[in-house]
Amino acid sequence: MIQPFPRPRPETWHTRLWRWGFNFFPAYRGTGGQVTYIAPDWREVHVALPLNWRTRNYVGTLFGGSMYGAIDPIYMLMLIKNLGPGYVVWDKAATIRFRRPGRSTLFARFELSEQELAEIRRLADEKPSIERIYPVELLDASGVVHASFEKTLYIRKDKELR
Repeated sequence: MIQPFPRPRPETWHTRLWRWGFNFFPAYRGTGGQVTYIAPDWREVHVALPLNWRTRNYVGTLFGGSMYGAIDPIYMLMLIKNLGPGYVVWDKAATIRFRRPGRSTLFARFELSEQELAEIRRLADEKPSIERIYPVELLDASGVVHASFEKTLYIRKDKELR
């Protein structure tokens, strides 16, 4: 499969096992999406969504539900892994803008910076809960955007671990 995004660091055995497990988990597998890379620190994840009989809609393009399903849980899991057990993280909302029909495999890259994680920790110390919005784009191998998403995540410190 084509990998349009460079892999900054090799996966570890641990993240490779997570990737394999993710791709075999029935709820995610049903979307047709495939996690293709997880950085050792969980701060970067790559996803591919191939056009095939499972993801094709009536008019022969990628089904919008598969597009959303493939990107849905990624930022939540990245934040859970990076913030640790002292935080509660939930998906809260999403918006989707379909820009062009998906007629080939589409790709997404999810990234979290250390500055973003520090800001979340700072805000969670000051407020009972916060919301963060993360943009995601599904691109073809040429870099053309086919769908844009905004994921809103709810984050707070875990009251039981304070």
